[in-house]
Amino acid sequence: MASTSPSILARLPRWISHWLGYRTSPAPKRPDYIIWIWSFIGAFGGLSILQAIFGQSHYFIQRNAPSIVASYGASAVLCYGAIEAPLAQPRALMGGHFISALTGVCITKLFGLLPTEQRLDQLRWLAGSLSSATAIVLMQMTSTTHPPAGATALIAAVDPEIYIMGWYYLPVVLLSSTIVLVSALIVNNIQRRYPVFWFAPSPPAVAPAVVKSEPPTLAGERDASINDVEKGVVGTLASAD
Repeated sequence: MASTSPSILARLPRWISHWLGYRTSPAPKRPDYIIWIWSFIGAFGGLSILQAIFGQSHYFIQRNAPSIVASYGASAVLCYGAIEAPLAQPRALMGGHFISALTGVCITKLFGLLPTEQRLDQLRWLAGSLSSATAIVLMQMTSTTHPPAGATALIAAVDPEIYIMGWYYLPVVLLSSTIVLVSALIVNNIQRRYPVFWFAPSPPAVAPAVVKSEPPTLAGERDASINDVEKGVVGTLASAD
């Protein structure tokens, strides 16, 4: 959790904070088969909800929205299967996809200024590569790196159906990310914990400095040896006089 998040979530009722990933103590380690079962349920349920909303709703069908943006299949691996990974946390999921979608649409719009559509089709490879590469850097700069989002930027240029959507691609991506996040919060907090943090991980605790003391026997032997050396030096100087 971020440094400010625990105090905010701790003030909420437990029946709310629990589903937001807050725990007063570390979550117990679950057997592998429990993780496998909930990963399957989460991915199947989350992706099914996405396709049901975008594939069956007349509102989205009339606007030629795809039944699912392909990059969310990869997001499902992180958000339901590798839920403790930093790349799977809400900031990366929401920010990464939105920044990448915005980058892809902006760059593709610039390529859309080419004289002919044929020329645009010839340069879609360049628009896609430039979109994905730029999105990666922007995610790094904003600490929202989410690997599947690279494809979100890419398909904005190389997929003709997505290209036709234009700016409408942004709310579709934002809604898709929200649906994945909400379903992940429900499924992953039944027997596991998600998210590990919302905005930034908590800084590691600094262990108190431990001063090592010598055993009494070693300290006594050291003092005795120092006394012997001092007596030897004094005796040498006395004999010299």
